Amino acid sequence: MAFHVVMHPPSQPFLFPCLQQHRVRYSMIKIGIVGATGYGGRELLRLLGGHPNAQLVAAASTSVAGEPLPDTLPAFRKIHELNFESFDADALARTCDVVFVGVPGKASMAPVAALRAAGARVIDIGSDFRLQDISAFEQYYKAEHTAAHLLEEAVYGLVPWYRDALADAQLVAVPGCYPISALLPLRPLIEAPVSSLPVVIDSISGISGAGRTPSEAFHFPEMNENLKAYKLAVHQHIPEIEQELLHKMTVQFTPHVAPLTRGILTTITLRPDAPFDPAAYYECYQAEPFVRVLGAGTLPEVRYVRATNFCDFGWTLDTRTGNLIIVSAIDNLMGGTAGMAVQCMNIMFGLDESTGLRWGGMAP
Repeated sequence: MAFHVVMHPPSQPFLFPCLQQHRVRYSMIKIGIVGATGYGGRELLRLLGGHPNAQLVAAASTSVAGEPLPDTLPAFRKIHELNFESFDADALARTCDVVFVGVPGKASMAPVAALRAAGARVIDIGSDFRLQDISAFEQYYKAEHTAAHLLEEAVYGLVPWYRDALADAQLVAVPGCYPISALLPLRPLIEAPVSSLPVVIDSISGISGAGRTPSEAFHFPEMNENLKAYKLAVHQHIPEIEQELLHKMTVQFTPHVAPLTRGILTTITLRPDAPFDPAAYYECYQAEPFVRVLGAGTLPEVRYVRATNFCDFGWTLDTRTGNLIIVSAIDNLMGGTAGMAVQCMNIMFGLDESTGLRWGGMAP
């Protein structure tokens, strides 16, 4: 594999301290995707098709093995001209520098374990390696974890908080889309004077967050002109959010689904124990390429982050109730899944982490 070392001139400003010196930059990263026909996998295909340092060399699928990728996914004609193949961990490990796994929750344990046993670096955009507590996984996912031996090496892929660990990661667990929308605004506040009362998180997601598999609940006649809450008090992202808040906050998380294709708007309500300025805590994001802190009184909209890797958030202090209200917006398929995954990949291979990701919002 061809690569070279880039030496930055002393006068060049650095945005990312962990990549400041002797950054190893791969000229071309050979990519494999397992589960490329799902919505997350398709978004990866879209991003990788425009990435100057990435080449898709393998796409594995159990349902369309042997079929030309452009026949199954016509959006990628003249972008990805290869055939789908059956899953073969050893072959993928030999051919690819990194393999993305994009299969439904509870289905990635086996392929990820096989890929790691074969020596492949893996980025899992599913849920199976996010939780470090096996009992929490079994409680919320109602399944046995069959690859628990890999949890110790799994790096949680929330880039602003795990950038250093991602550089050498062999297995990355990309966060869930709901958690990303909540954690980016909340994580800096874990040391703020916030009440021990549960933090209330209400999130509204587009229907693509439910995945590609058809179901009556998300059928067009069921969801058009409809809005509903689901999985109250039992959603699998509750332990993930609390884990990444270092168990310093308890959350009351209520997800909703709306008749949107993509996007998440999250409203967070918490009570300060004493007055504080959130802006001071958010200074840690000043150099982050994909976190846009809008500030007090300016609230985000889904349309401004649609098809981007950005998370926008702003806040209002309600002087009547004493509550701090924070609103965030992300695109669940990009900033909440594939974009964060590609950002992790860029760090793993010594690239500028914004490579292939600097897209403005698709509005209108």
